[in-house]
Amino acid sequence: MNNLIGAARHIPVAAATTTISISPVTLSAPGRGLPLELRITAPVSGRDLPIVLLSHGHGPSLYLPSKDGYGPIVNFYAERGFAVIQPTHANSRVAGLPADAPGGPLFWRSRVADMTLILDRLDEIEAAVPAIAGRLDHGRIAAVGHSMGGQTVAMLLGARLTDPNDDTARDVNLIEPRIKAGVLLAAPGNGDGLSDFAAKTYSALNPDYAHMTTSVLVVVGDSDVNPHLTVRGADWHADPYRHGPGSDALLTLIGGKHGLGGIAGFDAKETDDEDPDRLAVTQRMTWAYLRSALYADDPTWSRACRALAENAGSLGRVDCK
Repeated sequence: MNNLIGAARHIPVAAATTTISISPVTLSAPGRGLPLELRITAPVSGRDLPIVLLSHGHGPSLYLPSKDGYGPIVNFYAERGFAVIQPTHANSRVAGLPADAPGGPLFWRSRVADMTLILDRLDEIEAAVPAIAGRLDHGRIAAVGHSMGGQTVAMLLGARLTDPNDDTARDVNLIEPRIKAGVLLAAPGNGDGLSDFAAKTYSALNPDYAHMTTSVLVVVGDSDVNPHLTVRGADWHADPYRHGPGSDALLTLIGGKHGLGGIAGFDAKETDDEDPDRLAVTQRMTWAYLRSALYADDPTWSRACRALAENAGSLGRVDCK
């Protein structure tokens, strides 16, 4: 029960169940610079749980860009049947590497490698956590990423990258076929839209979505304007939908900014557009998309789209290819 939600409550969603959160789960990672720390949040009961890997952003907060952030969306997914695995990437302020370490400040290679490492060692993770042992469905895996995490997930879905300042980063292809679907939340657009500052400081923000063939939902806010990063305004964040062959749907949040209603944390400075209804739309629509993307006969996504259009159109809209 959430008394703060209005029109978004008309978007159907499964009833919440009790969950458990396990942290830290630590994987050795020779050559990474430090071990990989994870949080796993999952339903207390049930088997064959589909998996969501969640990649945090590169935001200004001290703790939210880590395994300890993004509770509003992580808990929502877990309460409705997903096992969510959150790595703390090397760009994390609280538990990462210094920004001037090799690969910094974005650590884009390391971020992608973190997600692959998790997939490679799912059996080890289950063995280390009795509460989920034997309960995960290794054949139904999705990935969700916010902001820089969106670029990380996009590369796992087939997007490529060329860093004009790094001769070893030319048309990099790191697609991960074990991931069957994805959600990109306020992900970066094409590199030609970067501001002069961003082009010099974050030259790796140059994805090529033309090769992103895995099914993906792109989520943007129509007020996500950041001149510090891009000269193109909020429309820049829709590039993954516009150019990605696998991008079959675009959810636009009306009035939404980079926080998409509050996905990174409740009552947090990271959220520039805190709004319970907007957050609820993000939660419900992305959950519905993942359900139908991983279960071919599940009509949850089509029902959610219809409910949004009929009852909550002032909050957002869905475009489909």
